[in-house]
This record gives sequence, C-alpha cells and structure tokens, in this order.
Amino acid sequence: MADWQAWSRAFLRPEGRVVDVEQDGASHSEGQAYGLLLATWHGDRDAARRIVAWTEAHLAVRQDPLLAWRWMPGAGVADYNNASDGDVLYAWALLRAARTFGEEEFARRAREVAGAVVTILLATDPSRPGRTLLLPGAERFRDAGGVIVNPSYLMPLALHDLGAAFAHPELPAVAEAMADLLAGIATDGLVPDWIEVTSEGWRPAQGFSADFGYEAIRVPLYLVWSGRAGHPAVTAARTAWAARGDGPLPVRLSRDGRTVLEESAAPGYRAVAALVAATGASPAEVPAPPFDAAQPYYPATIHMLAGLARHDRGWG
Repeated sequence: MADWQAWSRAFLRPEGRVVDVEQDGASHSEGQAYGLLLATWHGDRDAARRIVAWTEAHLAVRQDPLLAWRWMPGAGVADYNNASDGDVLYAWALLRAARTFGEEEFARRAREVAGAVVTILLATDPSRPGRTLLLPGAERFRDAGGVIVNPSYLMPLALHDLGAAFAHPELPAVAEAMADLLAGIATDGLVPDWIEVTSEGWRPAQGFSADFGYEAIRVPLYLVWSGRAGHPAVTAARTAWAARGDGPLPVRLSRDGRTVLEESAAPGYRAVAALVAATGASPAEVPAPPFDAAQPYYPATIHMLAGLARHDRGWG
C-alpha cells in the first residue's frame, strides 16, 4: 500500500488525472488504464472512481466508444485518434474494478469499449488469411501495402478476460494470432517497438523505431503477466538483459541484442527485468527492486505493473 500511496502522490492528481510529468504533464489513455488497474489492486475505490470520472469526461470524446489517446494541460485533447493498448487496458481495468468494487456502470462501460475494439480495431493479417491483428489505432495504421502493428499493445491476459466476460471470441483469437506472430519474430532476435505486416510477412515499419526500446520493454512484461513465461519473446529479452549484468539496464537495444543504444538506472526497468529473470529461476531468487517514486513516470509505472504481475501470478 505504501508504494501505491507514493505513486499516487507523484503521478495521480486529485481529479483523477494520471500525469506523465516528463511529457509536459500529458495524460494518456493507457496511463488512465494503468492508474485504474493499480487503484483496484490496492482496493482504493475512491481513486478508481476519480480516475474513471476524469477519463470519461476528457478522453471519451470520440464518436465511438474508444478513448482519445492524448490530453495536454491548457489544450485538452491533442489527438483524437485512439491507442488500442489504452482501450484494451481501460476496458480490462474497468472489468476488474467492477468485480472488486461492485460498480455496475464500470462493467457496462467495459463491455462497450470491448465491443468497439472488436468492431473497429481488428484487421486481417495480410500474411496469413484467417488470422487477425490488433491495429494500434482506428486511423492511419493500414493501407494497401500492409498493417502497422505495435507488439507492445498485445496483452493476452486482458484480451482473454474481456473475451470471456463479454462473449467476444474475437479477442482471444487476436491475442493468440499476435502471440504467434511475435513468437516468429523472436526466433531470431528481440521484438522491435513497431513492425509492418504485409502479404510477404513482417518487416520494420518505415518511420517507426525498429529497435527493442521503451515500447517493446512491455512485451515480456505482458507475456509473463499472462502466464507465458516460455514465449520466445520472453526468452529473448531475458537472455539480452542477463548478458548485461547488474548495472544500468539497457532500455534500447538493437534487434540482435548486441548493441546497447540507451541504458537507464531507473529501478522500474530493473523491476521488469527481474520479473522476466524470475521465469528462468524462481520469484524468490529474483526479487523486485524497491519502488522509488522519485524515478520518472514511465519506469515508476511499469515498476508498479511488474508488482501487479507478480501478484496476479501468485508470486507474492
């Protein structure tokens, strides 16, 4: 509970807005979802209600049930396109909050968002007819040449849970299709931040990061959280991080894992690496580093999420 209180003081405003201090105080749909997941885990019903109220008032402004992905102080919504990870995680967080707190309206809204993910955000995989992919957003990510995909938007546990709760078999199906796609990518390297899938297979997405970086660091986090410790993307990340020892963690690596492009001493990144390392040993052998609210928003938040993943896996 002390970690939740520290995170809340640093990043959650009284009105329920989760703030990315390092990005000029921006708020994002995935940040609101993260906050709701964490508030629910810690039994903070008041915070959960405030987070949902702010999100609904400021991001639920599209002409469909999805959320605008970015809001800026003094300007409001800065981009009306959605981000599918924010929508999936927000629906899942609402569902978990509804179960924990008995909030029927949360469940109703979760159903609405999950349905919109099915009808708006799924696309046919050009490389394998019959398989679907999760679009990063409703607009701008597909054309005649292929489909842009962000691998870190795959959270199998959330998609399976939402699919079972609301009778949407398309959601588990896309989770399995995406997991299979990432397994193929990880057989010869780390999963990159962004890819493009065409009729010929996958390739780096032009104009996007092709490294294993700040986005892709969530891939092994979500897979381990989902009980998929044996997935090749988890193995690739575990191997790459283990090779670098106990110093600052590489947070940007070339896809072959040989070149460190950026590293960080923030304990949140090390917490994700410890979670991943525990899949090759045992959770007791690889404990998480202590939480530090003085670290920037992003590593602080994934630090907390790694703790929630350990809790959900029954690792204490």
